Amino acid sequence: MGIVARVNPPKMQTGNVIRDSAMGLVPETVDLFATLNKTVWRNGLVRPALLEILRLRNARTVNCVFCKSVRYDIAKADGLSEEKVDNIADGFEGSSLSDREKAALAFADCYLFDPKGMTPALTARLKSIFSEAEIATLAIALATFNAASRCAVSLGGMPDSLPIMEISVPD
Repeated sequence: MGIVARVNPPKMQTGNVIRDSAMGLVPETVDLFATLNKTVWRNGLVRPALLEILRLRNARTVNCVFCKSVRYDIAKADGLSEEKVDNIADGFEGSSLSDREKAALAFADCYLFDPKGMTPALTARLKSIFSEAEIATLAIALATFNAASRCAVSLGGMPDSLPIMEISVPD
């Protein structure tokens, strides 16, 4: 086992990955968080495969073992492949990812590492590819993914590695 759990998950398990984590000890908050997560995935403004690319870029940045190993079924059904996942690493600009995917990852890196560092060139690039509502959705998705993975890592208790697993977007 990697890091020792600082907070144990609830004894009663629900089958929902967020509610069954230590975050589930605060149900009134985690219910709102789960609703936000579901809304991000199901609002239809940004395709699920692109959201998954952002989620996985965040997972690698935060080094959340669980988040790195998960693939949402909705993203796979939307065309996410492990080949695309392999391109999410540093150097993605030279990969075979689409311009839309590369721009989203550039935005993710700015969001995750230096939010004040949004250059006029990146802003123009984003606006030429995405609508303003899509850009806002990307930011909210990143905030949601980053909050969940940081909670998971800071609460501890994850193994050193996990196999790739497909799960459904939580209800």
